[in-house]
Amino acid sequence: MIYLDNAATTFPKPMSVRNAVVNSISNYGANPGRGGHDLAVRASEIIYKSRSKTADFFGEKDAENVIFTSGCTHSINIVLKGLLKPGDHVVVSDMEHNAVMRPLYALKKKKISYSVARVSDVSSDETLENFRNALQENTRLVVCTHVSNVWGTRLPVERITAMCHQYSIPVLIDAAQSAGVLGIDLDESNFDYICMPGHKGLYGPMGTGILITKHHDDLETLIEGGTGSNSALFEQPGTSPDKFESGTPNLSGIAGLGAGIDFVRSVSCEKIHAHEINLLAHLYDRLEKNKNIILYTPRPNVYNSGGVLSFNVKNHDSEEVAAVLNRRFSIFVRAGLHCSPLAHLHHSTEETGAVRIAPSYFNTISEMNVLAASLKKI
Repeated sequence: MIYLDNAATTFPKPMSVRNAVVNSISNYGANPGRGGHDLAVRASEIIYKSRSKTADFFGEKDAENVIFTSGCTHSINIVLKGLLKPGDHVVVSDMEHNAVMRPLYALKKKKISYSVARVSDVSSDETLENFRNALQENTRLVVCTHVSNVWGTRLPVERITAMCHQYSIPVLIDAAQSAGVLGIDLDESNFDYICMPGHKGLYGPMGTGILITKHHDDLETLIEGGTGSNSALFEQPGTSPDKFESGTPNLSGIAGLGAGIDFVRSVSCEKIHAHEINLLAHLYDRLEKNKNIILYTPRPNVYNSGGVLSFNVKNHDSEEVAAVLNRRFSIFVRAGLHCSPLAHLHHSTEETGAVRIAPSYFNTISEMNVLAASLKKI
């Protein structure tokens, strides 16, 4: 078995993550913050330690600005639906995932509009100007993915953020494909809102996500309910993270996420990123020699790329290719539109989709060679 669908979720998980999940269920399975007995206190300590690790890992000085969610999609919805008001305008890139586009489409009913800025494949200056030209007087937010989940294109998010701040416009960064792979220091980058999954580059369990923001006072709540704090009041607590974390927290998931962050820190984002790019560059060189392979992006490199490469086989549907790889060679990849139709419009693959390869730290060069040989047979 060769698993190359790590842009959807990383697999396998480090042993330390698996152990943390089992340990939390076996030994600390009480409800965090919902009781004063020893077991509930220990469970709360696990949440606190994971929150502090997350803040430190991303250069956030205040751990209370770290909000745990069920995933990156949940985090994005908190910001979009908690910040935007009727009459507001949003600018997005043409690489955005449906985690961004579907909430914005739904918000059109509330008279919230959006414009799409094209990402240049060769010039960050051009990308920046496209974002600038898309701004309007009523632009309330700019949303930008850090790395395309289809093409692996790395966007100049730091420059986009600096430009938007010149106009006092906040920025939401979708770090679904970059968190744990590209080094992110919020003290330097000054992102207003950053949303990420815990189960991809951070190697945590599925069902975990993170929102980090200093601007939680600007957000209305998406849901309300029990938080274990201020229980005598019907009013939702107004302080972060309780304001956004109603209901029983995902103790085992958050414990695993903390262990995943420890794993990434022990290896380093730089080493993980370099390993993934080395694998994809090697694969790219092999595929480039195959006249039946269609490549859409430049050769992956550590400066402009994340750990994703998509392609097609001539005269074959992308999902057919993925099915053959699965059935005949036990190679697991993702095909189709990857929940990102905008990104496929960018390279005119909206009808065919594409075959996506997304390695992790645990994949090898020999596996890239097996994939290239299998595609040649197809």
